[in-house]
Order: sequence, then C-alpha cells, then structure tokens
Amino acid sequence: MRKIKQLTLITAMFLYQGLLLSPIAYSQSNFSQSHSSTIVPDNAKERLKEIYEENIFSVNSFNGSWLPDGSGYLDLEDLPGQDTQALVRYDVYSGQRTVLLSKANFDGQGYTGRFKIKNYVLSSDGDRILVELSSKEEDDSKPDYWMLERKTGDLEKIVAGTNNSISPDGKQILYAEKGDLYMYHLVNEKITQLTNDAVAQTISNARAVWSPDGKRIAFVQSDASDVRKRSSLIPGDPSYPEVIEQRFARVGGAISKLRVGILDIEGKETRWLSIPMPKEGYYLGEVAWAGNSEEVLLEKRSRFRDERKFLMANVNNGKVTTIYEEADPAWVVASYRTNGGVDWVHDYSNFIVLSEKDGWRHAYLCSREGKKEVLLTSGDYDVIGRAGLDENKGWFYYYASPDNGTQKYLYRTRIDGKGKAERITPMDQPGTHTYNISPDGQWAFHTYSTANTPPVTELVSLPDHKVERVLEENDELHGRIKELDFQPKEFFNLDIGNGVVMDAWMIKPRDFDPSKKYPVFVYVYGEPHGQTVMDSWGHAMTDFHRVIADLGYLVVSIDNRGTPCPKGAAWRRAVAGSLGPLSTEEQAAGLQELGRTYNYGDLDRVGIWGWSGGGSNTLNAMFRKPELYKVGIAVAPKPQPQLYNAWFQEIYMNTPEVNPEGYRESAPINFAEGLKGDLLIIHGTGETNTHIEITEGLVDRLIELGKPFDYMAYPNRDHGLNEGKGTPVHMRLHLLRYLLSHLPPGGR
Repeated sequence: MRKIKQLTLITAMFLYQGLLLSPIAYSQSNFSQSHSSTIVPDNAKERLKEIYEENIFSVNSFNGSWLPDGSGYLDLEDLPGQDTQALVRYDVYSGQRTVLLSKANFDGQGYTGRFKIKNYVLSSDGDRILVELSSKEEDDSKPDYWMLERKTGDLEKIVAGTNNSISPDGKQILYAEKGDLYMYHLVNEKITQLTNDAVAQTISNARAVWSPDGKRIAFVQSDASDVRKRSSLIPGDPSYPEVIEQRFARVGGAISKLRVGILDIEGKETRWLSIPMPKEGYYLGEVAWAGNSEEVLLEKRSRFRDERKFLMANVNNGKVTTIYEEADPAWVVASYRTNGGVDWVHDYSNFIVLSEKDGWRHAYLCSREGKKEVLLTSGDYDVIGRAGLDENKGWFYYYASPDNGTQKYLYRTRIDGKGKAERITPMDQPGTHTYNISPDGQWAFHTYSTANTPPVTELVSLPDHKVERVLEENDELHGRIKELDFQPKEFFNLDIGNGVVMDAWMIKPRDFDPSKKYPVFVYVYGEPHGQTVMDSWGHAMTDFHRVIADLGYLVVSIDNRGTPCPKGAAWRRAVAGSLGPLSTEEQAAGLQELGRTYNYGDLDRVGIWGWSGGGSNTLNAMFRKPELYKVGIAVAPKPQPQLYNAWFQEIYMNTPEVNPEGYRESAPINFAEGLKGDLLIIHGTGETNTHIEITEGLVDRLIELGKPFDYMAYPNRDHGLNEGKGTPVHMRLHLLRYLLSHLPPGGR
C-alpha cells in the first residue's frame, strides 16, 4: 500500500512538472481562471449597458419624405402623451405643420390599441398614401394596410403585402406574398393573383415595377432549384432538435437562375425577355421601365462582376439590344454597388452612368442608344456616389472628397458637361455630409456629422446652402457627449512607401500621458466591402472603442489598399485575386510606421480584433505576423473563403478552379501553424452568413497543430450576435476580459 501511495505521488509530481513545462497545457488550463476572474471596471460595464441596452448614445434620425412636387415633406412623429405615432406634413416654405394621420383617425375606424406606422408609400402624384401598420401588443402579428386620401382625409383598410406599390392611376396596389405577385383593386376590392408558380425556398417572383401607363408589370423571377441545400438546427427542444434545410449558393456552386417577365394586369400569359443565360449564371442590377410602357432597361452583371451591360428590351417584339457595356479583369461593380444603375435625363433621351473605366469613378452622360458619351466629372478624384438631379436647371449632384478619403461633400456639375464642378457644402464644415434633395432641386435635407460631433439635420436651400430650419438637433446626445469629456478620435496618415498612404484614426485613453507608452489595440476590417476610417459620427463602433481606450489602450484603425476608399480604382482593385495577403502586409507596415511616428505606442504590446472580414484579417495577422501581434480576437471570421457565399467572394477571387493559388494564399486556415500569441475566436452557431462550419474547420486545424487558443460559441446567434437578452453586452464583456487578461492596459 505504501508503494502504491509513493507511485501515485511520483506520478502526480511528473504530471505537475509536465503542466509547468508544457505551454499548451498551461495556457489552456490557466485561461479559464485568469480570463473569467478578470474584473472589468464598473464604469466600463455601465457604459456598455448604456450603449447596447439603454441606447442612450443612439442617434435620432430625421426620415422625412419629399412630396412629388417638392412643395413639402412628410414625417413620422411621436405625439406628446400618446404611445402612437402621427404622419404629418410640413410646408417647405412656411414650415406649417399639418397632421395627416393619427390615433384619432384610426379610432374613427374602430381600430383600437397601440400601433406603429412601419412604413408608408406615396402614389406618383402624392395624393394617396399607403400605410403599413403593426400592433405594439403583438410584434409578430401580421401588419394591417390602410389607404389615406390626402386631399379628403378619407381612410380605408385595404389588402396589401410586402414590397407594395401604388399603380400610376392610383387604383391598384401591387404586392408580394410567399413568392407570388398579387394586385388589389381599390374600387371593387378584388384581389388578382398575377403569378402562381412560387415554390418555397426555390422559385420567387419579386422586384415588380409598374409600367408608366399602369397596364404592365415587369418583374424578376429567381429559380434556386439547382442551388444546394444546407442543414441547420432549429432552436427548440434540445433533446430532439429539428433541422431546417436552406438554399446556400457557395463559391463555385450553382447560383439562382434569373429571368425577367412582363405581365399585364388582366392576368394573361407572362412573356419572358430573351436575356442570354451563360452556363455559370449572372446577376441583375437595375430593372426599370425606360420612360415608356414598351421598353425595359436591364443591368446585367456577369457572375464574377468583371463585365456589365445595360440592355434595352422591347416588350412588344422581344428585341434586346446593348446600349452600354464595360469590362475589367478585376471587377466592374463591387459589393457596395455604388456604380449601379442609371439616372435618366432629357426626357429619357440620355442617361448618366458611373464607371471606373478611366481609373477613377466618374459620371458619364450617354445617349439613349449608347452611341454618344460625355465625361461629366473630369479630374483625378472619385465620385463617392450620386446625390440627385435638378434637371430643370441642368445640374447633376454628387458626393466627392478629392483631398481626403475619410470625408464626403456635395458637389454639382452641369448635365451637358460644360463648365467646372462646384462644391456646394460649405468649406468651413469638414466631415461627412448627406443630402436628400427635393424633386424640384430647390431644397435638401442636409445631415452633417464628424467622428467627434453627433449629427444635425437641417433644411437647406440649394445651391446657396442657406439653413431654413433645423429638423433634428440631437440635443440630448450632444449633452451626454459633452459630459463624458472623452478624448477625440484623431485622424492621420501612414506613409508606408511606394506611394501608399493609408488613412488611420486613433482614440487615446481619457487620462492619456504622452510621456508613457501604451498598448495598441487595432480594429481591422480591411476588405472591399467597407471603410473603417471615416470622419462620421458612430462609424466603426466608436462608442465601444472609446470604452476600450479609457481602460488604458491606444485604439487604432487603418484602411489598407482594397478598402473602398475614394482613392481611385487601382487602390480598390489592388486585392483582386486574393483577399488577405495584401491587407496583412499593409496593416503590419502601417502598425510599424505608427510606432515610428508616435513614440507613445508600445509595439511590444499589440492586439488586434475584427468582425466578419475583419475577423479573417485578425486571423491572418496572428498567423502570418506573430512577431507583431500578441493578442487577437476574431469575431465571425471566414478562415476558409472557398466555403463562403458565391455572391461576395467570387467578385474578388473568381472560383478555386480558376484561381487555386489565390484561394490558397487567402485562407487563414492554411497559415494556422504560425500562431504564437493568444487567440480568441467568437462565433454564433446560428450563422446564416459566415457559417460556423467554416470556422470549425479552423478549430480542428488548430487542435491538430496542438495550438492553444480560446473559443466562444453563442447558441443560435446570427452574424450580428444580437439575438437573446443580454447578448451584445455579454459578448463585449467577454472580449474585454480577454483583452485585459492577455494584454495588460495602461501607460508605462
């Protein structure tokens, strides 16, 4: 017995020594103690609750809608002392307010209880308003639809559904239900089913638009019959979970087949436009009537978005002609769709299109048949996006920021291509500006913010930009921000050589001391779907990053080449063929340049985190640059891009069959052996975008390699990790505890 006890003691000693000698075992066993016991300061916890549960830092947005004649605008307002909303009209000149629809109107119809106006749609003349109403008592209840006659005030309950629209003569409602199209007749209250071939998760009819004479409807049918199904669990009894199968078009697999149909309101046989169907499939951008009831404009995009064509289809004789086309080996239209569609001018004899074919995103005026073309926005700068038209006076309004890729201003240029571009936004208002221009081009809802100043919306006249009245001040939010007295988000540039100058921002701790060195925590996205460095309020989770900074970190974000900055097509297309390698190199180079430029950044203490594509770039940083990054937190990453969806990934990388090396170099999973630092992966098991299986493959690989790492799965949460009470705060507290325990904060 004594020998057995001695043997047991010796064995225990060897096991104990083994644990001390094994970094893998020590790290894995120690984490649950060090991380879970790490205390997040109470003030940080309170800030997180204020941000994500109490929403005290949320912005009040003005969502007014212009009347078709520009004489006034509509808005939804909360009425004092009432738990309902009112639809009101404001006169643009006098500011006179008229209540069009309130609880009193519905009381007169016998409709009782609390309600919310979810949406409203105007007829083409603005005389009728289709209102979608939902009950506040039952959030999941089917909405009710009502029609308001604006001139008489008459209110009538009608039948409608999603994606509804009013016919040009105001007598019918077009809507969709369970993949089919229906029409409700306001006069005789009859319902006509226009299509009857919908199949759940397979065939759907949508994107329906009235012809100008109201006698025809163009629509898009999507057929996903060839798209494979993937299984996922339905939350329920955990002992006997049910499974649902949903279509998912994966990289290299079949995508939905699209076709455009034309039907008349009498319900006769549908005619299908003869659009050539390549074997690999295609996508459709704009589908709209071209100023008459005989021709439809179609924007056809190749599967890999390296080609696009604007087709004009005659619905009478079936003839389809190409009026505009362009191609690029990288891509013509990226995922953010800025270049898509056209603006018709000169009574539909010309159209304005955005293209990057000369190396910059510019606006071109093209003749209807596509034979003539005039450059409207010349110069080495990008059009950030369209803003509107004042065709009566001959102006095309657009957004640009020629000298600063983090900001956005309003410009205009003549539609005929003559003269020079004019900046409309005042020169003394740096930051980000958006405008909703009235149909007559005389007025605009102007919203202005910076990274450190909450937005204000005002009514301005154009082109003098005179403020007529303030529409939304966000006074309470301005006051709260002033009370916090936070360090401002600072913008700067990082020159990494070879002509590459990247935009960046930094948030310092509230008690920042420039004589000390602070750990650097990088927030990364780095992919073509979005910028993180923009001078606008709330962008890139600023509220959350201020909480992190105040714990004792320098929080930094950098936009590498490949992000959709307004710096020319070459900047954006630099990542064509492989997402990952270039962003990893340039993020690392930017970090090193930051260390050389700002001596208070401690490059011996660097962490990085990101979400979705930013999660992928976090993994790449940890695997490929372990000498720089000590801690990484990857939320909902896609470490195996070949398993991601076809719609996004193929724009930039085609398919693995065509581009095997690009996919190999892009996939973080192929470089997992490089991991040396502390890595936390966070994922939702109910993902419908970056499916958890994509990440579980990396988990298996790290286990195979014997790499210590940490993994948190949130049951049944989707890509935004918002489902379930307390989830947003819990996830961020989990992130903070990991950061605090593995990358100690504070200046040294």
